[in-house]
Amino acid sequence: MASTVTDRPENSPATPRPGYGQLLRTRGAWTFLLPGFAARQPFAMLTISIVLLVQHTTGSYGAAGAAAAVTGVSMALFAPYSGRLADRYGQRAVLLPGVIVHTLSGLTLTSLALAHAPLWALFVAAVPTGASVPQVGPMVRARWGVKLKDSPLMTTAAAFESVTDELTFVVGPLLATALCTAVTPAAGLVTEAALTLVGGLLFAAQKSTQPQVLRVADGHARVEHTSALRVPGVRVLIVAFLGIGSVFGGMQVSLAAFTESIGEPGLNGVLYGVFAAGNMLSGIVCGAIAWKTAPHRRLVIGYAALALTASALWTAHSALLLAGLGLLVGMCIAPALITGYTLVEGLVPAGARTEAFTWLTGAVALGQAAAVTVAGQLEDHFWGGAGFLVPVGGTLLALGTLLALRSRLVARPGGRTVARGVGHRVPVTVD
Repeated sequence: MASTVTDRPENSPATPRPGYGQLLRTRGAWTFLLPGFAARQPFAMLTISIVLLVQHTTGSYGAAGAAAAVTGVSMALFAPYSGRLADRYGQRAVLLPGVIVHTLSGLTLTSLALAHAPLWALFVAAVPTGASVPQVGPMVRARWGVKLKDSPLMTTAAAFESVTDELTFVVGPLLATALCTAVTPAAGLVTEAALTLVGGLLFAAQKSTQPQVLRVADGHARVEHTSALRVPGVRVLIVAFLGIGSVFGGMQVSLAAFTESIGEPGLNGVLYGVFAAGNMLSGIVCGAIAWKTAPHRRLVIGYAALALTASALWTAHSALLLAGLGLLVGMCIAPALITGYTLVEGLVPAGARTEAFTWLTGAVALGQAAAVTVAGQLEDHFWGGAGFLVPVGGTLLALGTLLALRSRLVARPGGRTVARGVGHRVPVTVD
């Protein structure tokens, strides 16, 4: 008989090689996986849709990168706060207003761009657009944490989520590029807003699988909540994920500029899709391996490979060579992402994991925002492909930080605290 994973993994039979089949038989998993996939799909369309629309209306990759960067910075700053609110009040309470604000602000940004509004007006609209991006990926990871707890399937779940993320980054840029080039430059952002609204509402409706929140039963008791940012290992991971974001942002702008320079703008989505496909394929492999090496060591090794392959991007002078290098870079990103998210499970208590995941997601967005800004300026003022230097610098700086502070990524049992105080805390489901 095939073994299954239930809500109580301690009662489930142990397996030395947990796999995707066992993971997907987790009770109730599909109730949040399918709507979660739909809800996170628009995120992969957002940056490239802004770049293509604003570049079309202004004629400048620098302006397009800056508008996309404001969106990314806004998301990076507000995402951890959104995660903290979800940990305290429940995911549904954060999602419902968030998807509505994001839809309205995204449509406003589209209208302003089409009206050739000044750049500062686009920046103003980009702030709420980024701040309200639904943090569905971290919320799904938090739901896995509740379902699996200390199960060996947690690494498999981290890999599965990375694969799911990258599948969206295969489909999203292709869809956004096709809509912006074949329909109208505004079609990408309009579709992103509509999908966010529908997918977000469907995910928010899955109340039974959202993590419970802790409330104090005694009205006189006081509980102090501590931010996940106070965990030293989380701060190190943030730097690593900033470097990963620099790869995403540098690739998006530089690939768009490269394909336009050779007269084949439609190849942009294809080349970025190849890059994301490499990420997805290596993620599948990572989740199927029973790792014996400690995760903090895997992260350093995987990140070194990422920095090495990213350093070759700027040398590519043909679409075929760029596709091959992009595939290799993508294959090196997934192991770093998966290992980073896996480390959170050991470093951060359950009551702060959604916040921790959003710090990492926000770090990717912030790195991406900085990268699209710098890469856009490089593409405007220097040679074609100069923007590929951004992933080189970002990954090398992050690798140096990892090597210097890798000891902080080792979990120390009993050394973590999220809530302190007197009183009895009762977990309750929040609608």
